[in-house]
Amino acid sequence: MIKVDVMKKMSEEEKYKYMLILTEGQLSSEKDFIANLSNISAIINAAIDRCNWVGFYLYKEGELVLGPFQGLPACNRIAIGKGVCGTAIEENKVLRVGDVEKFPGHIACDSASRSEIVVPIVKNHSIIGVLDIDSPELNRFTELEEAYLIKVVEKIKKYI
Repeated sequence: MIKVDVMKKMSEEEKYKYMLILTEGQLSSEKDFIANLSNISAIINAAIDRCNWVGFYLYKEGELVLGPFQGLPACNRIAIGKGVCGTAIEENKVLRVGDVEKFPGHIACDSASRSEIVVPIVKNHSIIGVLDIDSPELNRFTELEEAYLIKVVEKIKKYI
């Protein structure tokens, strides 16, 4: 059983370090990719406050397709180069967007979302997908969170 309730008493960085420990534990104890992404989205959702959507889009047949997530129903498919997720994959870089309404071509899956961070998952030049997190707050995501989310993705890539 994954214990996330202990994070309530932790500092922000302690939560992110614990998030990495839980992610490693999940990945090392389970082989199924979808089961892992499902629990990792729940782990991230528990560790990072003030988010309204945490999940994955997976690369299939030339586009990003909705994968495991926590939050309201979302867009099923995103074209490469479209929205924050598709742009992050096209440019193969983390995108931390403080105001999604100012992002050209933003795709509004949840009208409450105001900021977003997307971390591409690419291994050996092969696109796997993206980790996508939304918040109803402007400028929600910090450099510290970005650094730890990159570490989460690195752990995922290690087990692919």
